[in-house]
Amino acid sequence: MNRGCCGPFARFEADFEPPGSEGGLELLSAVSEQRLPAEFLPAIREGLAQGLGGVSASVLLTDGYFHETDSWASAYRIGAEQAGRAALIGAGLLPPEEAEALRWVRWPGSPKPRRPKRAR
Repeated sequence: MNRGCCGPFARFEADFEPPGSEGGLELLSAVSEQRLPAEFLPAIREGLAQGLGGVSASVLLTDGYFHETDSWASAYRIGAEQAGRAALIGAGLLPPEEAEALRWVRWPGSPKPRRPKRAR
């Protein structure tokens, strides 16, 4: 999340499916190079592997976006790690309470983010 100007920016959409016959993590991208440069794919793969914690999955990137100045590999790594954890919550492999710790991802059925209360 980028507040104000400047800071790390990463955005992508992914579909998670059960793994193929090989098992492990399979990452496929249907996103054009203009929307999501290939240089960020290794960071996404690394983050997904961390977030899934050894659980096998096939992941298809369906959309993406980057900013020439503010997109960093580390931002995609963090986003992918949280996306992997969100997939585990959605599959019932992690307790739903874990969703509150995921600030940077949204998925169908995800809890609405809490907004801090303003001081009056």
